[in-house]
Amino acid sequence: MSDKRDMSNPGPQATASDQPTMEEPSAEVERPVGATRVPGAPRDSYTKMPTGPVGVEPVVASGPADTAGMPAVQWAPNDDTGAEDNTRLAPWALLAAIVALCASCFVGWGIPLAIVAVVAAIMSLRRPVENREVALWALILGIAATIYSLGWLIWAGMQFENLG
Repeated sequence: MSDKRDMSNPGPQATASDQPTMEEPSAEVERPVGATRVPGAPRDSYTKMPTGPVGVEPVVASGPADTAGMPAVQWAPNDDTGAEDNTRLAPWALLAAIVALCASCFVGWGIPLAIVAVVAAIMSLRRPVENREVALWALILGIAATIYSLGWLIWAGMQFENLG
């Protein structure tokens, strides 16, 4: 039988000699330079200096510039601002929504123009150069025109069933 002891509660029978000990390595064992340290071993010293300001030294080019026939300024920023997009979509969307709303008061066939107005209003709301108030009104009126046109088409469909 083996001698089993409960180490969580050593009780009075445990002595200092029962504690595990760690021997130092012999002289033949060397720790290689640059080897990682054993986990839990104390550090000898810091290996990196604390972070601090880094000195910036000017770069001095010495010697003649070899341009090989190139002009002195080889690159310069473009001063041309490019073509500005001055096309506005929101007023056209509002105009289409107003026409679609007027048409939807009398017939239901204004729904394609109402859908075009809603799509154009959504597109103009997503563009940063557009007037958001005009685009929002175009969206509201376009949705109202779509609802009225659908109402007319549903009513016309029910009337068609009554005739046949």
